[in-house]
Amino acid sequence: MSRKALIAANWKMYKTPAEAKAFVDAFLPLVAGHTRDEIALFPSPVLLPTVIAAAKGSNVSVGCQNIHFAEEGAYTGETSIGQLKAVGGTHTLIGHSERRQYFAETDEIVNKKLHTALKHGIGPVVCIGEVLAEREAGLTADVLKTQIAGAFAGITPEAAGPIVIAYEPVWAIGTGKTATPEMAADAHRIIRAEVAKLLGADVAVAIRILYGGSVKPDNATSLIGQEEIDGALVGGASLKPDSFTAIVKY
Repeated sequence: MSRKALIAANWKMYKTPAEAKAFVDAFLPLVAGHTRDEIALFPSPVLLPTVIAAAKGSNVSVGCQNIHFAEEGAYTGETSIGQLKAVGGTHTLIGHSERRQYFAETDEIVNKKLHTALKHGIGPVVCIGEVLAEREAGLTADVLKTQIAGAFAGITPEAAGPIVIAYEPVWAIGTGKTATPEMAADAHRIIRAEVAKLLGADVAVAIRILYGGSVKPDNATSLIGQEEIDGALVGGASLKPDSFTAIVKY
């Protein structure tokens, strides 16, 4: 089965509304007519209305960097799935390593958020990955299997279609270190095999697994060119229209 790549920009806590609009205005002409891959931008929640309006009618989707698992409630500072849908967002990141590291997100929380996203028709990008100590201890496979099992608890094969997984080795995020294409592909094979175990071969063959971890224009082709890698979750290199375009056009 041919899986359509997804190239996603995680802007993290960068850009003002004016800067975000300027990016979209510059970026859209550069990728107009690009249909080989799906393209998605994930700005900060406060930027969503600006970016969604600027990207309207284009080939670029817009999603949130995080959602709460509750549909509404007394959760100060959080973004609900209803709020995301109301402004026109179509995707969300779930369980990014920075959410796990700085905000104590567990596999159980990731799982609850995944159920909420699927229930409401928002495309979830579920992030998993090991830290440096785990890789050096030979625990990469164990960590990935544990995170997948936790994230996918209670998910049926019938409901799994919209899910995208992003493998992000935590030791390669913002460090300049990048997993070699072979290392990344090995991790993706582990992930796909675990999905097959949990949800069946058909789901495993169809599910898209992105690589995230210091993806740049000069390594995008070698990474995304791997058979097991179905796109990229891009951080720093997605903040400028020209460098993100170069990755989109790997």
